[in-house]
Amino acid sequence: MATIQATKIVAPNLWGWLGDRSGRPVYLVRIGAFGGGLCFLGVLLEPGFWGLLVVMLAFTFFWNAVLPLYEVITLSRLGEDRHRYGQIRLWGSVGFIVAVGALGALLDLVPLSLFPWLLLPIFAGLIASGWMVEAGKPVADSQHHARGFWPALWCGPVLAFLVMSFLLQVSHGAYYTFLSIHLEQHGYDKTAIGLLWSLGVLAEIAVFLGMHRFLGRFSIRHIALVALGLTLLRWLLIAEATDSLVVLIFAQTLHAASYAAMHAISVQFLHQTFKPQHHGQAQALYSGLTFGAGGALGAWISGYLVTDFSTSMAFLGSAMAIVIALLVAALGFRRV
Repeated sequence: MATIQATKIVAPNLWGWLGDRSGRPVYLVRIGAFGGGLCFLGVLLEPGFWGLLVVMLAFTFFWNAVLPLYEVITLSRLGEDRHRYGQIRLWGSVGFIVAVGALGALLDLVPLSLFPWLLLPIFAGLIASGWMVEAGKPVADSQHHARGFWPALWCGPVLAFLVMSFLLQVSHGAYYTFLSIHLEQHGYDKTAIGLLWSLGVLAEIAVFLGMHRFLGRFSIRHIALVALGLTLLRWLLIAEATDSLVVLIFAQTLHAASYAAMHAISVQFLHQTFKPQHHGQAQALYSGLTFGAGGALGAWISGYLVTDFSTSMAFLGSAMAIVIALLVAALGFRRV
């Protein structure tokens, strides 16, 4: 499972560079979807530990190409309406809920050994959808793909954005790794835990639906500061008030701020900061640094905190990461 995080650090940057170099990200999405689905077939061979490790490395190498490039394609097609990105992105959250619910129900009826086979239609649908998107004209001349990327990257607001996003994902390490264990330790059964996870996803759908209105009224800096403040509150509530179901329900609705709002403004920031010929590389760098390296580091640190102290301490560590992220955003986003 760690290979997903490992390849997420490296693979998106390579695919993003290729997308900018070729100017044809749709073709690379098709390759990523087809290559990922093809490599996943290796799971069906039951190759043992080392064989499965190789299969997962190959699968996630292709799989991690799809989402960052799709972000670039979506925003380029939206053009002046890119503030409506959330209304498209919310369908990823809907898909997550449908997949979890449908596969969960199916696994009550069929053996777990059939689980990989149940995923094959999803891969087929992804491959088909990649071919349904028009390739369009090249978004950039390959001779100019490298010009201006590094100067834009090393300016103050961009560095502040990357550090803030990295710390945000570090703070989510405890959430994605230990929330279920934390809730179980406080007496919640599996049904309640599943419903609380679903509540967080429903909250992010609500934000994606209305995010275009916030982006039209407020600056990225203001949204970031409010969202980070609510994220800090969320981790503190989960750490210290888990026994109260009402408080916990409120804390889960704050997933709308800690994930949905922050992801939406991040995509907007990258799109408006970098030139079109650098969008793939910028999106890939963001994905690898935050969801890859940040998520991995957060999970690793929270593991030590849980081992030496408690799951509550892990969420207090998440809160500390957000305090630093707030300072970075307040000082570095003054002109954004």
